[in-house]
Amino acid sequence: MNASVPLTLENVSKRYGQTLALKPTSLHVAPGEMLALLGPSGCGKTTTLRIIAGFNMPNTGSVLIGGTDVTELPPNKRGLGMVFQNYSLFPHMTVGENVAYGLKTRGVPAAERTKKVRAMLDLVRLSNFEDREIHQMSGGQQQRVALARSLVTDPKVLLLDEPLGALDRNLRESMQFELREIQRRLGITSIIVTHDQEEALTMSDRIAVMADGEIVQVGTPIEIYERPRSQFVSEFLGTANVFEGKLAGPAEEGIWNVQLALPHAPVVRVSGPAGLLPSEKIRIAVRPERLAIKPESEQLRARVRGIVFRGSYYAYELDLPGLKKPVYVYSGEKAPADSDGTIGLGWPDEYAIMLNDGASR
Repeated sequence: MNASVPLTLENVSKRYGQTLALKPTSLHVAPGEMLALLGPSGCGKTTTLRIIAGFNMPNTGSVLIGGTDVTELPPNKRGLGMVFQNYSLFPHMTVGENVAYGLKTRGVPAAERTKKVRAMLDLVRLSNFEDREIHQMSGGQQQRVALARSLVTDPKVLLLDEPLGALDRNLRESMQFELREIQRRLGITSIIVTHDQEEALTMSDRIAVMADGEIVQVGTPIEIYERPRSQFVSEFLGTANVFEGKLAGPAEEGIWNVQLALPHAPVVRVSGPAGLLPSEKIRIAVRPERLAIKPESEQLRARVRGIVFRGSYYAYELDLPGLKKPVYVYSGEKAPADSDGTIGLGWPDEYAIMLNDGASR
């Protein structure tokens, strides 16, 4: 396997007619890092991947692999491995022939091909499957064949385009761990495109969240989940309860008092940056698992709309006076509601997230 190399996008953009599919974008992927491009359909993540792969030429900017500008090179000259959602395997070839295809087109001698194919099939736990027909392989096995074929040529960078989208939930979950283990073992620089939040959190070192043709936040899975910068990121990566309010003055260094814009709502404390203006409108987000049900809460009172059991926790859907959207709470215990069907809510100060996109005007 090649030594790990960095991948860099410098001011890359792409326009289709009058549509700017990808706004000028810069991104650096460190050697051996797995980065997830995460976002809804039409956000620009597939366009970004196709520019990296060489299938689309950018209107501006450069693509660098290992410090070398490859923007003008065709896909087969960039040193890439690719795994697609539909695997793109050759149905008329055996497993071994599929894996060996890239080596054969490069003129690698037969003896060396055989050695490399067997080593790669061992890596993906498909030893002794060389002569098996593709139609005899399960979905998970076909995914491993596609991965082996993409890695056998020692690519500098591995690109994964929704690689687990065709698998059922249980198999997809196990393959997330398996793919991640192989990527770490090889130390290959990798980018995975996905719209699946769980997949991005499980498989990546960092996540680049995309919306409307641009990257809106980059960070580790913990950073993105625990400290989203905007309402879009907070709600796209998991579930978030978003509350509007206004600043009621600083409480202490780095902590602000916030008056929630709800009837009879108390002042809450939220960490935030310096330099905010008095009475400035803001939004805060609280994750459902961070909200606590309190029998006699001084913070908020909500009416129970529904409770469902999800195995390891109860999910509450609540109506909060003054809030258009329901509030969600995930609790390990089923708490009794008052006789009028209401419960109290609260949260520790450190679990409230101040968002940087303000309040709706």
